[in-house]
Amino acid sequence: MGYYEADYYHTHINAISTLRMSRQTLTLSGNWQWKQRNPKIQNILDELTKQSPPSEQDPKDTKLAWKKAVTSPSEIHVELLKAGIIPDPYKGFNEHKVQWVGKKEWLYLNTFELSEEQLSSSVELEFEGLDTFCTAYLNGVVILESDNMFTPTIVPLARIDSERAAQSKGIVSSVQAAISALSLSSSHSPPKYALKSGTNTLVLHFKSAVLQAEALEEKYGKVRAGSCNLGLPNRVYVRKAQFGWRWDWGPELMTVGPYRPIHLHTYQARITDVYVRALVSPAPELSCAIEVTPTLHGNISDVTKFDISLHRPDGSIIRTQTFDNGSKIEWKLDDGEVSLWWPVGYGQQTLYLVNITAIGKDGAKLDQVTKRIGFRRVELVQEPLIDAPGTTFLFEINGVRIFIGGSNWIPADNFLTTITPERYRAWLQLLKDGNQNMVRIWGGGVYEPDCFYDICDELGILVWQDFQFACGQYPAHKEFVANVEAEAEANVRRLRGHPSMALWCGNNEGLSDSLSLLKKLLKAIIDYQQVFQWGISTLPAVVIYEKVLPNVVNRLMGDDVPYHRGSPYGSVKEWDTADPTIGDIHQWEVWAGKGAPYQDWDVMGGRFVSEFGLPCLPNIRTIDYWLQGTDASQRRVQSKAMQQHNKAGSHERRLAVYMNENFWITNNLETYAYLTQVMQSEGIAAAYRMWRRDWKGKRKQYCAGVIVWQLNDCWPVSSWAIVDYFLRPKPAYYTIAREMLPFTVGIKRTVKQNRETDRPSQFYEFGAFQSVGALIDVWGTNSTLIEKRGLVKLSCMDLASDWKHIEEHVVTLLPNQATEILAIPCPCPPHTQPIPGPEDDVDPLPTTSHSVIVSAVLLDESGQVLSRYVDWPQPFRSYDMPNPQLQISVEGETVRVTSQKPAKAVMLSVEGDDDQVRWSDNALDVMPGDPQTVTVRGLNGRKVAAQWLRSD
Repeated sequence: MGYYEADYYHTHINAISTLRMSRQTLTLSGNWQWKQRNPKIQNILDELTKQSPPSEQDPKDTKLAWKKAVTSPSEIHVELLKAGIIPDPYKGFNEHKVQWVGKKEWLYLNTFELSEEQLSSSVELEFEGLDTFCTAYLNGVVILESDNMFTPTIVPLARIDSERAAQSKGIVSSVQAAISALSLSSSHSPPKYALKSGTNTLVLHFKSAVLQAEALEEKYGKVRAGSCNLGLPNRVYVRKAQFGWRWDWGPELMTVGPYRPIHLHTYQARITDVYVRALVSPAPELSCAIEVTPTLHGNISDVTKFDISLHRPDGSIIRTQTFDNGSKIEWKLDDGEVSLWWPVGYGQQTLYLVNITAIGKDGAKLDQVTKRIGFRRVELVQEPLIDAPGTTFLFEINGVRIFIGGSNWIPADNFLTTITPERYRAWLQLLKDGNQNMVRIWGGGVYEPDCFYDICDELGILVWQDFQFACGQYPAHKEFVANVEAEAEANVRRLRGHPSMALWCGNNEGLSDSLSLLKKLLKAIIDYQQVFQWGISTLPAVVIYEKVLPNVVNRLMGDDVPYHRGSPYGSVKEWDTADPTIGDIHQWEVWAGKGAPYQDWDVMGGRFVSEFGLPCLPNIRTIDYWLQGTDASQRRVQSKAMQQHNKAGSHERRLAVYMNENFWITNNLETYAYLTQVMQSEGIAAAYRMWRRDWKGKRKQYCAGVIVWQLNDCWPVSSWAIVDYFLRPKPAYYTIAREMLPFTVGIKRTVKQNRETDRPSQFYEFGAFQSVGALIDVWGTNSTLIEKRGLVKLSCMDLASDWKHIEEHVVTLLPNQATEILAIPCPCPPHTQPIPGPEDDVDPLPTTSHSVIVSAVLLDESGQVLSRYVDWPQPFRSYDMPNPQLQISVEGETVRVTSQKPAKAVMLSVEGDDDQVRWSDNALDVMPGDPQTVTVRGLNGRKVAAQWLRSD
């Protein structure tokens, strides 16, 4: 398999956790069995006793027989794969061979024991996640009908034989009395009379989301939902991860199963939810306070008080106090009692523990919950700019305005149960090590498990969280809206205590898609309020983004975390979501749209660019993985297997254009893969570099954030990811990391036109339109809060001769902004023939700068290198790359690289490369006289090899 074989959360045993209190919790992690639903058996429960015959189509088919589950939580594809019933869908063309799975119905079975003593308590089953259309039977009684993958649900239970007695005596059970306190339930309902002493049997019946979506479309009508690359449009009727229907980077794999844990709770009274609100006042005071709001379930009156304690990371107690049940629980903390939580690069990620213990009338501890918190204040600042239209769109944390550099996140696997906490940490550690400070959780995946956000808290990574709507015209009939509201409430409650949470966003490209369609329908730009009123009937989901979701966020969190109606989105007054001067934008004119050159990113920015990107092929070892099982003819650039693992629309044509514009044509698969990676890294790094330049200081933050599409993959594929499915970084990962260093230096080359009729935006300097020179701008950036003095060393080298030029400039980089350093003609070698004068009847001689490389090195006052950037004449295909005569020396885990000639995109690798090898830097531009040193983990004495950009 292409994924890790481990439990989703932790390894559980079917054992009761008592926590030395009255609450007991049993996690149903063992004894699971599964089978395909036999359509010949009418009654679901008869599947428990009747032996299902082999399939008439295939006598060897054993899917209809009960099998022991090997994973818990579980997804049916993973079970089928481990049972040898289906091939690995991540290899070759196997995706097509498993499509039948998503069209069948499936059963899961488990049993658990309950004693008479436990039955005398309140009892609940908590389902953290069921994918998706599921009917749950307990001892033959239907206890749950679920149709939302994202909504955890609590089902209150009672004895089977107690229903008649309760009805006849008019008794309201303790469970019924507490129904209003349920924080996770999708609906408020009376208890299900389904329990018995001894063995209890739980059966989960999962229906096909494929067929259910078709039925809902038949009922409500066809809708618009992206292109054919984004799955069938009827997906919008189903509250299930949308990417499973297929996306332009992912396969069509329609999963089912109990994909998150199921717990059985028995208790007298228990704490179902606690909101520990860590408050920070506005700057400059930044004083801290705590509000604690526990939610109880069960015999609430048995709880007389709460013991609350605040602990330092080392466990020592800062404060402890007892509060009566029903009283307001709050502390105003003294200066110095706690420290603030900061995003990575701005301070420590100090986290504290808050223990909340429910105390009974006799002093017994009835339940205890521990929450981890961090003190921070987050604001989304949208204010007028100086000398530019529109407003800012920036994040201010604890009074500090922060330039955001981050990545979009999709689910890390189509099979969610295979993503371990260790794998999540590896992904997010890569993000942090790459100097990024935000991850945007995209709206076509899932709300990630708790461990994801815990790791972000620890690493200082800010989270932009989309609600799960992507690229479609979603419905808003009564049942759908109620379903969405319960989903939103459950997930906002679950995630609201994380200091890493920076933004709730209503959807991905839902408003932009809706409003652009409406604009076409009306053939005019209209007032936004008219759009909203129109949306009630024509674009119904606008009601969800404008009313339902913000109301949930405001009711449960106040203004602790801002809400943004959609991505992209402008404002209530400026609803044109493509306006770069307000809100955030998705910049797809490069690759999609006009297919503009990536060299033109600087004129395509916005106040906050939350999506942009360029795709490429992954590591050659990843390609060889998916080619397993195919014949040798498939190991070529344009083979069917290569196209099977590239889902992007028109990718053949678009990739050919960008490759042909910039590089030499090759049919060698390894070389082609490498060149596509260089193309991606050049384009993506240019965007970070140019847009970060627009962070000019207060009221001049013309661009406040850049989030690349995308960090990761969900299967082995050619895509926009900067790290492939196996966590193998592509060159773009490293070039982004260099552009997000605390101090950077950048260069922009602008070609001067030869004639007025020449193309105005031509980025290269020769060919049919020869230029008469070039200008270069040099700037530096500083993300720290103090100014930085240093030196910029500018070195120019000519690829066509031995000409060199060096100059140095003392610089002061202002704090938390970009600083312009130079704007000069590009130094270049002299002409070898006389320059024509105005009286000569000939064209001016073309520039000689077209073969000049300009390198900038930023050093601090002690001579330490802070950052580098090398500006190469473009396109690369139009000149011969010299042999750099690289020299690589290794001492321990330190690798030193030098060259005699300029070397572009030097990718270091290890013989017998494996996934334990991690480079501190890679994809290097190496200039003579400027040696570069990187560290490598996992080298283990092996030789280091290198690949670089060549002309041959």
